[in-house]
Amino acid sequence: MPPNTQERLPPAMRKEQIVAVALKLARENGYQRITSDQVANAAGVSKGLVFNYFTTMPQLRRAIMRAAIAAKPPVLSVIAEGLAVGDSHAKKAPAEIKELAVASLSK
Repeated sequence: MPPNTQERLPPAMRKEQIVAVALKLARENGYQRITSDQVANAAGVSKGLVFNYFTTMPQLRRAIMRAAIAAKPPVLSVIAEGLAVGDSHAKKAPAEIKELAVASLSK
C-alpha cells in the first residue's frame, strides 16, 4: 500500500470530501453503480474510513442524494436516477427539482 499522502482533515471536512467525491462519481457513473471501493480510491482514503462515516451503502447513497438536491444547481441526473429507482430521499426533493430532474431525461 502506498504511503498516505492525503492531508489530515477534520472529521466534518473529510466527510464532506467523501460525499463530494461520491456525488461526482454518481454523476459520471450512475447513482446505483458506485461502490465504496470507487469512492475510497477517488477520495484517496481507505474503504474503512468511508465506512467509518457511512456504515452502509444506503447511508452513503442517502448522503449523495441529499448533496445532489442541495447542490447549486441541483445534480439532476442523480436525482432523476434516484426517482427512477424509488429512492425515498429523491422523492422528498422539492417538486420543482423533481420536475426538472424528470425533464432532464428527455434532453
